[in-house]
Amino acid sequence: MPNRTLILKHDEVQRKVVRIAHQLHEANFEEDGIVLVGIAPRGITLAKRLRTTLEQISEVPVDLVEMKLDKDKPLEKPISMTADLETLRDKVVVLVDDVLMSGRTMMHAAGYLIQVPLKKLTTVVLVDRRHRTYPIRADIVGMTLSTTIQEHISVELGKKDSVHLV
Repeated sequence: MPNRTLILKHDEVQRKVVRIAHQLHEANFEEDGIVLVGIAPRGITLAKRLRTTLEQISEVPVDLVEMKLDKDKPLEKPISMTADLETLRDKVVVLVDDVLMSGRTMMHAAGYLIQVPLKKLTTVVLVDRRHRTYPIRADIVGMTLSTTIQEHISVELGKKDSVHLV
C-alpha cells in the first residue's frame, strides 16, 4: 500500500461540513427550498451530511437528489438521477462532490443540470486540488490543497471520516 498522509481527521471534516452548510444557509436563507444534487458515490454522502446540518440550522426545506455518471468517460454513458431533471426547473440547486481536480466531472454534471432553467446553481466540494483543465470552479470549498498531478486524494466519509494524500 502506498504511503498515505492524513490531511483531515474526522472532526476536521465535520467542521468543514458545518462551515459549508452555514455558507449555503447564508446564501439561501430567503429561498423556498434548496435541492442538493450529490455526485455518487462520495458527493452524495457529503450532500446527505450537508442536508442533516442544514436542517439543524435552517428552516429552508432541503431536498436530496443522487446523480450518477461515469467520471472517467462522462460522454460515453448516460447520466442518471434519482429525480426527474424537470423537477429542478426554477429551483435553487447545489451540486456537491468530494474532490475537484480537472473539473471534468463537475463540468459534465453542471452541463446536464442546466438543460432546464434553474433559479440558481451553486457548486460545492470538500477538497479543491486546483488542477483545472475545464473552465469550472467550486463556489464553496472546504479546503484547497496544492498537490502534484500524480498524487491522489482519498476521501473516506462514514463513521471515521478522513482525507488522505496518496
